[in-house]
Amino acid sequence: QVQLVESGGGLVQPGGSLRLSCAASGLTFSRYAMNWHRQAPGQGRELVAAITRAGDSSIYADSVKGRFTISRDNDENTIYLQMNNLKPEDTAVYFCQGEGGGQDTYWGQGTQVTVSS
Repeated sequence: QVQLVESGGGLVQPGGSLRLSCAASGLTFSRYAMNWHRQAPGQGRELVAAITRAGDSSIYADSVKGRFTISRDNDENTIYLQMNNLKPEDTAVYFCQGEGGGQDTYWGQGTQVTVSS
């Protein structure tokens, strides 16, 4: 049974930092490209960052470039999202996704990030 479990969300003041984690089990982790998405209230799901299977390349949404960093540890079956200089507009539920190609995709349950003073 494949599981992706996010953690690390919470309440933070504007300008603060959080580090999200997504621990994977039940799959061959290194065969999956991994993504972070987010969904704010009343809005659609947005791709925030993506990283290749080997972790040698990543992409970011324009809204988070220079502030967020995605990384992965294939020995620990975990991906991370380091979020710095957080803004109120970053408030959302953050989801991790594993993509193995075609219909081979899995989602975590999400973790809430709230940026507010």
